Amino acid sequence: MQSPLSPDDIALQIEQAAETGDLGLLRRLAAAGSTDALDQLVESATEQEDFDELRRLAAAGNRDAADILAELRSETDD
Repeated sequence: MQSPLSPDDIALQIEQAAETGDLGLLRRLAAAGSTDALDQLVESATEQEDFDELRRLAAAGNRDAADILAELRSETDD
């Protein structure tokens, strides 16, 4: 059985995923309960313009993702 990751290991994985744009890894870390990974997932999805991911996050109740989508919609309405 694999031992749990330390907070430093998780932070390193989040940093590496952010640098490589690995939304899958961020999604897995967030699903495991890392709020930092969830925050980075929203940020990375925004940077990559992955609107499907932002919509998924917003539908799951992520307020930041919902706010970003609302802001993008208002920009396209102008």
